[in-house]
This record gives sequence, C-alpha cells and structure tokens, in this order.
Amino acid sequence: QVQLVESGGGAVQAGGSLRLSCVGSGFEFRINAMGWYRQAPGKQRELVAAISNYGSTTRYADSVKGRFFIDRDNAKFTMTLQMNSLKPEDTAVYYCATDRMWGDLTGGRPTNWGQGIQVTVSS
Repeated sequence: QVQLVESGGGAVQAGGSLRLSCVGSGFEFRINAMGWYRQAPGKQRELVAAISNYGSTTRYADSVKGRFFIDRDNAKFTMTLQMNSLKPEDTAVYYCATDRMWGDLTGGRPTNWGQGIQVTVSS
C-alpha cells in the first residue's frame, strides 16, 4: 500500500532552518504530484508547497514564498522541503501528501497523506 514517511522535523529558534523529507513507496512516485500541507492548532490544514511529477511546476503559499523551497528526487522516491528564515507562525504539524492529479493535490483532496511531523519555531 501507499506509504509516505516524513522526517526532519523538530524545534528551532526563529530565523533558523529545517529540512523536511518525505519518502514515498507503494505507488509510481515519478507520476504523482507531491506536496506539503501544515496544520497549526486551531487552524485549518493549508497547502504549503507542491511540486509536479517531474518538478517543472511548483506552487507555494504566499506566507512561505522566498523562504521555503520544495524539490524532489524521483530516483530516490524522495521529496524535500527546505525551510529557511523560520518564524513562530510556521509552527505546525507538516504533512506530506500525494495525488496523481495536480488539482486534487493542491485543492486539499490528495489521495494519500503521511502521518505528519511536528515543526516548532520559538521566538
């Protein structure tokens, strides 16, 4: 079955950096669009960044543009999110997600989700 395993979360001070990774298995990784969502306490889950199957198209939430960078390595079945200049408002559980359809992935309807990983940014 499909598995998405996130790693790289943790606690960091404001201004610091973290790099999240997501390893996918059980599906044709190179065909699917991939993305990161996040959910902060008391808030709705939101799309942070997404990348098309071969990486030619990316999309970012306005709040992270210029600070976060999404990438993928299809040969290693891995997607990464480099997070720089972190702010306390970036604190959330981050979820890896995938779907064959770009619209479903970016529209909050991905077929598969990871288990989530905590990112905490202190001021």
